[in-house]
Amino acid sequence: MNMTQWRQTSWRSVTLLLVLGVAFFAQAGPPSSTLPGRKPDSKEPWGVFLGRAAHLAIGRQYRAQHPKSIVFLDPVPLTTIVTEGKLGDPRRVPEFVGRLRPDITDTSARVLFEIKPDNGVGREEARLQAGRYLAALNAVADPHKPFVGGTAFDGSLFLDFEEGGALWQLSWRTPEPGVTLYRWSYRRKKPEATWKERAAQAQLELPFDEVERRGQMVEQLLRDAFDGGGIPGEFPGHVYLPVDCQ
Repeated sequence: MNMTQWRQTSWRSVTLLLVLGVAFFAQAGPPSSTLPGRKPDSKEPWGVFLGRAAHLAIGRQYRAQHPKSIVFLDPVPLTTIVTEGKLGDPRRVPEFVGRLRPDITDTSARVLFEIKPDNGVGREEARLQAGRYLAALNAVADPHKPFVGGTAFDGSLFLDFEEGGALWQLSWRTPEPGVTLYRWSYRRKKPEATWKERAAQAQLELPFDEVERRGQMVEQLLRDAFDGGGIPGEFPGHVYLPVDCQ
């Protein structure tokens, strides 16, 4: 075998190993969720599902805390925010920029928040996206009333799935202007204990089997709780919103 043949064989071997490695890790990762209420062929990862539930709750909580403000939540695009918020001429917003969707935009207080998971990558992404949205808004808004990153927006809520059983917590904080970071956590079962007693226990990472078993109802429970639709009677637990946690 000459040098050229050896190199070709080596590259084929490396390529095969890479393909096998990718296939192995694809199979080793957590399975996708197939949750009720979505299309039967949905393969959305559970982490994305919990992220959507967190965005829903955090956005609605901001709106609940500021009932007199005009608040726009994702998926409302920037073009609509500029138009309905009467911020300026929407024609000055480039088409591709107008399709961007900030997580929380308060046009009354002139503040904006971007919501991401509470980790280094999430914080950096939130910072960059918030900066992009603020630049777009301030390009058309009154220069004497500029938009800025919001601050002092923290909170926590609990999902009590059964008395003394599983207790989930969604908490969020705003460590820098415009950057709101969220985290899901879990408390171990403690029969006959109140949810506040369990909340005082050690905060643990949310187990994957808990997400697979109970995650199907989280988004709907939070939507019902915030929108005033009432918690379904067949649900064996409670939803404790931030007002209950104070």
